Amino acid sequence: MNLSGEAQKGGVLPSGLGELVQVCAKLPHLVPLGLMVVPAESPDPQTARPIFAALRGLARDLGQAFGPRFGALSMGMSHDFEVAIEEGATHVRVGTALFGPREG
Repeated sequence: MNLSGEAQKGGVLPSGLGELVQVCAKLPHLVPLGLMVVPAESPDPQTARPIFAALRGLARDLGQAFGPRFGALSMGMSHDFEVAIEEGATHVRVGTALFGPREG
């Protein structure tokens, strides 16, 4: 999901989520399991909290359409994963915390 509305990021805007759900429903071998978001960069992890909470709300609503398997929330990176977990993340991306910053 692109909940920050950032032009440089891919992902579905909230306004396009209904259409995505309709397309997925027509593909019997595609079983969506959840949603992912990367919020706008900020040195303060708390600025991501509203984005994480919004994703959790969207996933809750979609869970009614896709059933109990639709519970994965991929949100949070090395600098904000604690906030993401507090907001319900089931998957976090912590490569920098494990391997250090990228070179280049």
